[in-house]
Amino acid sequence: MAWLVRRAKLLIMEPKDLKKAGLKATLPRLRILEILQESDSKHMSAEDVYKALLSAGEDVGLATVYRVLTQFEGAGLVSRHNFDSGHSVFELDDDEHHDHMVCLQTDKVIEFHNEEIEELQRKIADKHGYELIDHSLVLYVKPKPD
Repeated sequence: MAWLVRRAKLLIMEPKDLKKAGLKATLPRLRILEILQESDSKHMSAEDVYKALLSAGEDVGLATVYRVLTQFEGAGLVSRHNFDSGHSVFELDDDEHHDHMVCLQTDKVIEFHNEEIEELQRKIADKHGYELIDHSLVLYVKPKPD
């Protein structure tokens, strides 16, 4: 089957992983990492993380959440995506390439990988005299009518 929807890959990060990334294992960093790992949604905004922390009874400010997510991004622990919904979402970086579909009605983000699309992009770059190094593909979709 050419179209594969990615299954959630369990990433377990520990304080030593933060240290390897050059970050101290502070309580806010550990809690935010825990929220990202345990969330049913692989793509969370800073506000989503903040609400999850509040629900868990954690006393971490929204500014701290933004700062920590930006630090995680700089350390390569998370990837930031700026979809057309107007805000950034973050996902743990599992080093596996994938593309995204974003539902315009629900803002749901669906990850997928399609080798035919990947090969076509390489061929297009090659045809124009380039080597494809990286790319980002986002399809904006809406549910089909019943």
